[in-house]
Amino acid sequence: MPKFAANLTMMFNEVPFLERFEAASKAGFKYVEYLWPYDYSAEELKALLQQNGLKQVLFNTSAGDVQGGEWGIAAIPGREADARQHIDTALEYALVLGCPNVHVMAAVVPDGADREAYKRTFIENVRYAADKFKPHGIKVLLEALSPEVKPNYFLKSQLDTLDIVEAVERDNVFVQLDYFHAQNVDGNLARLTDKLNGKFAHIQIASVPERHEPDEGEINYQYIFDKLDEMGYDGYVGCEYKPRANTEEGLGWFKPYQNQ
Repeated sequence: MPKFAANLTMMFNEVPFLERFEAASKAGFKYVEYLWPYDYSAEELKALLQQNGLKQVLFNTSAGDVQGGEWGIAAIPGREADARQHIDTALEYALVLGCPNVHVMAAVVPDGADREAYKRTFIENVRYAADKFKPHGIKVLLEALSPEVKPNYFLKSQLDTLDIVEAVERDNVFVQLDYFHAQNVDGNLARLTDKLNGKFAHIQIASVPERHEPDEGEINYQYIFDKLDEMGYDGYVGCEYKPRANTEEGLGWFKPYQNQ
């Protein structure tokens, strides 16, 4: 049975962020994820998790200067010191929040830039993160983003991401398998899941093409969920989708899994 995590960046936007923990708990979720915790103290977020009986299962390293076009900096040559500061800060939050997974954001690669230099930089920074997180049992996750969502992002395909995971050569670094992005770029999701078996440690879901609830569109998620059960996947499934309307009204698909 999948362990579903409400993505509080995308879901329950009917209320302010700090109220979404309670909303998720009342809707039957036991696990949550979101993009970034850094606007709040780790202690404040920990208190909300405890008050609502929730476990934090994922967040990202800082995106950097989003207004300036950044979407992660860990792959940017010359920004190693900043990237490692972001990694250190993420570790501090993960320890307080008891979070088992941290997604290290790569970077947008400008047209004409040296991709090999970005690759070398990213590998070294991911190794740094893996070595820092390893003593605490925390996994480092890497995620591909489809070009229509984030043009020129360093990682586009799940197989590109797998290549980096293998190049890093650390046993606590895994693919973050987002089926929305995977369907947009890779397709053939059943075979892709087989190929990545043992290499991914967190999953995210949304419909394709609209990125709504997982009960519409191109992907047969019931088939995917059954396949994951058959494979013995015991990680979390993050609900990183944009509700069609009111979040709770769209949770009919989740009813069989409530409080699991």
